Amino acid sequence: MKQEDYTSKALYLLKDKGKHGLFKVIFSRSGVITILLLVQIFFLFSMFKWFGEYFPIINGISLTFSSFIVIYILNSHKISATAKTTWIMVIMTSPIFGGLLFAYTQSNLGHRILARRVNHSIVRSEHKIRQNPQVMEELTKINEGTATLAHYLRLNGNYPVYNQTTTEYFKTGEDKYQAMMIELEKAQHFIFLEYFIIQEGEMWGHILEILARKAAEGVEVRVMYDGTNAFTKVPWDYDAKIRQLGIQCKMFAPITPFVSTHYNYRDHRKILVIDGHTAFTGGVNLADEYINLTHRFGHWKDTAIMLKGDAVKTFTLMFLQLWNMDEKNPRYSAYLNEANPLPNKQTGFIIPYGDEPFDYEKVGENVY
Repeated sequence: MKQEDYTSKALYLLKDKGKHGLFKVIFSRSGVITILLLVQIFFLFSMFKWFGEYFPIINGISLTFSSFIVIYILNSHKISATAKTTWIMVIMTSPIFGGLLFAYTQSNLGHRILARRVNHSIVRSEHKIRQNPQVMEELTKINEGTATLAHYLRLNGNYPVYNQTTTEYFKTGEDKYQAMMIELEKAQHFIFLEYFIIQEGEMWGHILEILARKAAEGVEVRVMYDGTNAFTKVPWDYDAKIRQLGIQCKMFAPITPFVSTHYNYRDHRKILVIDGHTAFTGGVNLADEYINLTHRFGHWKDTAIMLKGDAVKTFTLMFLQLWNMDEKNPRYSAYLNEANPLPNKQTGFIIPYGDEPFDYEKVGENVY
C-alpha cells in the first residue's frame, strides 16, 4: 500500500467521530456536572417534600458527621495541605454530600483490582533491569548527595542510574513533534507509545499515519492511552478502530458507567520508545493545542526531552509494566535486550523514574 493510502486511511479514521448528539452532550464534562447538580437539587427537594418534618434531625446528623470529618482531615498526616483545603471547602459548601463523598473516596473500594494488577505487574518484572555497580560507584565519587538520591530511587522503585546516554531538550511542543516524526520514521523493530491525552487533529493524524505504515512494514506498534480520553477526546471504541490499522492498542483504566474511586487513578505519563534505544518524555501530549495549532488556553508552553542510549531501558520497562498488567504471559526480555548503540558523546548521569499511588510511597514528591 502506498504512503498516501495510509495517510488517507488514517485521516478517514480521524473523521469517523463515533457517537455524537445527545450521548456526547450527556457524557461531556459539562453534562456530567449538570447532572450531578440536578441530582443534588432533586435530593434536597425530596428531603423537604417527603421528609420535611425530619429535616432538622437529618441536617443535624449530617452536620455532626461532617464536623468529625473536618477534624479528621485537619489532623491527618496522609493528606496534603492543598487537599485538606479542597476537601474542607467541599464539605462546608455541601455538608450532606461532602462528608459522605470524602468517606467513600478514602475507602478506595473501587480501585483495589486496578492496584492489585499494577503492583503484581511491577513486582514480577522489576528485576528485568539491574543497576550497573560501576556507574553507581562513579556517581558516588563525583557527588555523594546525588548518589544518595539514586539509592533511594533504586530501593523505592528499582530505577537504576545510567551513563552512556545522551539527551536533547525541546523547549516547545513544536520542537518535540518535529523530532518525533523524524525518529518514528527510523523505527525498525518496535514502537511503544503511552500518553495521557490523544486527540484527533493534525498532530495525532500524522503520527497515526506513520504508525499504521510502520505496522504494515512489520514493525510492532503498541499504543496505550488513558481511559478518560473516551470521556471527551475520542470515541468510546477508538481503541478498536486503531487496531483495525494493525496497531496494538489499549486503554488504561477505561471509564465505566458505575461510580468508582478508580477514576482518581489516571495514567498521566507521556512516553514514546523506539527500538529500545530512543525515548521521548515530558509534558507534551498528542493534541494540536500542545503544538499551538489550536489555542484553548492561549499559547501553550511545555517542554520535553529525547534520550538515546542505556537509560531508555527504564522507559521500555515502565511501558511494559502497565501494558502487561492484564497479560497472562508477558514478554520483557525481547525488548529490553535490544542493542543500544552507544552515543559518541555522553556526559552526566540519567535516572528515569515513575511514580504510582498504590505503594503509598511518594517517590515523585520526595525526589522533588
